[in-house]
Amino acid sequence: MRSRLVTILGAVALVALVFLAYSCGSQPFSPTSGTTVNGAYTVLNVIPVPEHNPTGEPGGPFNSFDISSLDSVNHLLYVSDRIGLAVVVTDTLNNAAINTIGGANAVTAGGNNASPCFTSATVTIPPILTALGNFTRYGCRTGAFTIPTFGANGLFGGFPGAQCCAARANGVNPLSAPDGNQLSPDGRTLFVSNGSSSVVAFDLTTPTPTVLADFPTGQSPDYDGLATANPGTPNPTGIAACIASANGRAFSDPTCGDLRADEMSYGVVGGHDILLVANGDPALPFVTLIDVTDIVSRTNAAPFVVPAGMGHCLPVTPGQPYRPNTATPPASNGNFPTCIIGQIYYDGAGPVSSIVPVDSANGFPCPDPSNATPAGPVPSGVSGTGVGVAGANVPCHHSAIVDVNTGAFITNNGTAGAGQAGEIAVAGIGGSAFNPVHNTFFVTNSNCTVSTLATQASVAVGCIDEIDPRIGNPNGPVVVNVIPVINCQPASIVQGPGNDFLVGCADHDGIAFPPNMFIIDGNTGATLATFSQIGGVDEIWFNPGDNRYYLAARDFPSGPQLGVIDAGTRTWLVNVPTNSNSHSVAADSLNNHVFVPSQSGGICGTQSSNGCILVYGRQ
Repeated sequence: MRSRLVTILGAVALVALVFLAYSCGSQPFSPTSGTTVNGAYTVLNVIPVPEHNPTGEPGGPFNSFDISSLDSVNHLLYVSDRIGLAVVVTDTLNNAAINTIGGANAVTAGGNNASPCFTSATVTIPPILTALGNFTRYGCRTGAFTIPTFGANGLFGGFPGAQCCAARANGVNPLSAPDGNQLSPDGRTLFVSNGSSSVVAFDLTTPTPTVLADFPTGQSPDYDGLATANPGTPNPTGIAACIASANGRAFSDPTCGDLRADEMSYGVVGGHDILLVANGDPALPFVTLIDVTDIVSRTNAAPFVVPAGMGHCLPVTPGQPYRPNTATPPASNGNFPTCIIGQIYYDGAGPVSSIVPVDSANGFPCPDPSNATPAGPVPSGVSGTGVGVAGANVPCHHSAIVDVNTGAFITNNGTAGAGQAGEIAVAGIGGSAFNPVHNTFFVTNSNCTVSTLATQASVAVGCIDEIDPRIGNPNGPVVVNVIPVINCQPASIVQGPGNDFLVGCADHDGIAFPPNMFIIDGNTGATLATFSQIGGVDEIWFNPGDNRYYLAARDFPSGPQLGVIDAGTRTWLVNVPTNSNSHSVAADSLNNHVFVPSQSGGICGTQSSNGCILVYGRQ
């Protein structure tokens, strides 16, 4: 374990000196504070975020950020920073930013985005071309991806940042990135979801974090301005039409593609490392299950064997671009990522029969080409039709629920009647968590409905969908259970002690429920505890160091709060004020410090104009 610490922390030592100097204006910190059993929660420290200032370039205030992940072994916090167009890395013992992980367009200067793009003669990843243009995104779009040297110093263009007014009120967050980030259990690999409906895997063991893989989960928004009726003819307006169509969260213009990949969760099933990724925003929400075993184990990295070796999740035909099926109805002409197990679409479609096949009947091809262009439908996602060589035809389903014992198609109201369809996700798909009790994934469906094909009548209810990845089954993953959560738009879920799972309830899209939270049993789905003292929550975190849940309640009625729940006794303890839109949270289990990214404001003290990462603890 010591060698791993030396590898990761030694790699950023020089950068750390720069950032520690930058941090001189912060408040005093105490590395051991927050370890007391009693004492009130308070802000122990304020951490400046590199290259952020109130006046403009470079950076600007740290006012748009997303998910946080924390490695309590190496004491490193990873925060998705949409203004810096990077992931900020923070030392959670010394409360100082020590590195950033970005691409060629990153604003933050962590030493990993300064080199120009170049080409190598080593293993080549082709440009990721889609129906909506060049998938490489930002910076270099002129050659092939390469491994090694493909990465922050090579040909990884980067993240789109906070696209056009990414404040929640403007409703175009689904075009922004970086979004979700997820660490592998060994802390060696960081997965970051991108605005181009894609996931980037970074190697954290190299002196400068480099890219191991970059693969699509769907069709990218048209940032490059190439989605036109005449392929190859540039569209200088890019995503302007998509932004215009975002009114009411519709995102109906074809330049929107499948919007961003967002929240993720990680589990190990039958020796396979599985990453679940949600393209959860409106339009056509779906989840993608990905076998990342060879990525995290660095298996078959070179020479490449496809599909047996998936070390970089290349397409089935490595010398050709990634692409979905382009025929209507879909035919097997796609070139899919080798590591994708399958996808589940939340479009309300479903078979009339009692068995859920690969691809549905009744005029709903899977994936559903819901966005049309003058040239015809745009295929969503990466899924194919039927089952073939691994990756060649990725199995997909609609959000129909199948009983794995009987094969019966069911809903949360029981066995489906004649013409009963599957779920849709009115408000989108949110957070997820691996459930080791069943070797399945829990996925939050913020406002699920079950409708009939004949009438489309539906009743909204929050749901936790349980998805079986069905490793080795050619028909791919399916939803095997739905747990209703009434008066709740679930946005997050995390496992606590034993079989307990805390469900974070959010309020958005015009529906404001009273504060409400649930703890459910991961085995039975039964509700074990409810809380009315806290709600309006986005991200949540379980800290085994003090056996407490921490909740980023940005929409709590009396103002943004950090909620604290005792996981052992299942009781609410306290709410502590945070800042506007503070929706991300993580905790270090060694010192029990709690880290909450914050927009600019007085709570940031000396960094009030810049924004900061707040450090909470008991003292």
